[in-house]
Amino acid sequence: MASGFYNIPKVVNEPVKQYTPNSIELKEVLNVYKAMNHEIIDIPFYIGGKEIRTGKTISISPPHEHKRKVGQYHIADKKHVEQAITNCLEARKNWSKTSWEHRAAIFLKAAELLAGSYRARMNAATMIAQSKNVYQAEIDSACEMIDFFRFNVQFMTEIYQNQPQSSSGVWNRMEYRALEGFTYAVTPFNFTAIAANLPASMVMMGNVCVWKPSSNQIYSAKVIMDLFKEAGLPDGVINVVYGNPALISDIVLAHQDFSGIHYTGSTNVFKSLWKQIGDNISNYKSYPRIVGETGGKDFIWVHPSANSKQVATAISRGAFEYQGQKCSAASRAYLPKSLWKEVKSYVVNDVNSMKIGSPYNTSNFINAVINEASFDKISSYIERAKKDKDAEIIVGGSCDKSIGYFIEPTVILTTNPKYTTMCTELFGPVITIYVYEDKDWKKTLKLVDETSEYALTGAIFSNDRYVIDYVSNILENAAGNFYINDKPTGAVVGQQPFGGARSSGTNDKAGSIWNLLRWVSCRTIKETFVSSSNYSYPFMGNENNNNN
Repeated sequence: MASGFYNIPKVVNEPVKQYTPNSIELKEVLNVYKAMNHEIIDIPFYIGGKEIRTGKTISISPPHEHKRKVGQYHIADKKHVEQAITNCLEARKNWSKTSWEHRAAIFLKAAELLAGSYRARMNAATMIAQSKNVYQAEIDSACEMIDFFRFNVQFMTEIYQNQPQSSSGVWNRMEYRALEGFTYAVTPFNFTAIAANLPASMVMMGNVCVWKPSSNQIYSAKVIMDLFKEAGLPDGVINVVYGNPALISDIVLAHQDFSGIHYTGSTNVFKSLWKQIGDNISNYKSYPRIVGETGGKDFIWVHPSANSKQVATAISRGAFEYQGQKCSAASRAYLPKSLWKEVKSYVVNDVNSMKIGSPYNTSNFINAVINEASFDKISSYIERAKKDKDAEIIVGGSCDKSIGYFIEPTVILTTNPKYTTMCTELFGPVITIYVYEDKDWKKTLKLVDETSEYALTGAIFSNDRYVIDYVSNILENAAGNFYINDKPTGAVVGQQPFGGARSSGTNDKAGSIWNLLRWVSCRTIKETFVSSSNYSYPFMGNENNNNN
């Protein structure tokens, strides 16, 4: 029972460590990486705080060294998913009534643990099983996750503080309840922070959750669960199951107490889940909340007034950091003819200087793509570009999966603005560039807006303020996160809330108050201090006044 109006600790973004050569933080994370990389861990799933091992296991191998086994995880079957739901609903009885400050304290403690003793372990796990270099792991699995925990606590207090007006003799209040039932989190491989935030943001608001991580992220998901447990999250508030995605989703979405899904992943899967929810709508106690962030075909558009070196850097970083496996990664660009020669020279030099290999060697800028299926898909488009008459590979184009799933950063130049790699989401280190005549810069905006079904992120470059204003208005629906003179990646919690529209998702903006609002059910309470005791109103007068 709360007995005060509590102020939370001041929230600021977690500083990003630089991991310079011979630094203390670099030595620490590499030592942890080395130790973890040479052991094989057995990963259970979790129901009611119990570790469940079925004996049906799948091996985990680093994408950059796919012949090495670093762990295995156990597969759940139908009865385990049903048990997870039942356990969630039991845990909800206490968790939904737990005062907000105690829920907040758990995640504030998790942030402190992650900023300290868990930092190297979380980063190393992400480096090993998701093949992120140390800096990409730091900004994701350490800093962004810490920011999600801390800022979401602040957003939670802002929600609770938002109260209606009251009139004389009446006290109006707004109660922000947990959703009735249980929620479902389906999380991706590419950001450890997103994997943690999707279930955490729901349970922070008093909900309980069944969590299905990506099969390619289970190694670091284990560390997340260890972190939650040490931070004091009660058993059963988050139950984790691994296994057949369709089986798990079918069971979850068929349950009458299903109350919402928090999803990040492929567009087609999200659409199928939405349809499944629609087909089951008559079975549910409440209309489920559907929140999803899906694909992107993110753009860089350049005006002739732009700075060539800045544009080139935005391409090199925006397209190739984390092997282009960010939802926000630049994968198509529109450049004026007058700047192309200079930009091309800078980008080619950048790519030729990029080292490729294991994250353990921190001089490597590029690591492996996540798995063989991804490798095969991306490499097939590169091979096609080598043959097509309307495409030319400017730099890169080599692919090798003998040791790891390595794809060289690749720049494709096309004369066809609707060429396949200008339209199709590849999710790899490939960007396609279309060069336009300077005088046609306004015409290219129509291409930017209409070429893709997505509207996640986009960047424009110009040193002409009138142009910036014009383009911003024309492309108002082309990107949920819009960047002016910057690459289209790197959204920061609390600074650039993230999410897009069209086929990119529901645009509920992770890292903001707007996302947390989706996980509460409001109850308006009106309390009248002295109730009326006569049904009649003054306007009624008496019957003599009605005689004419």
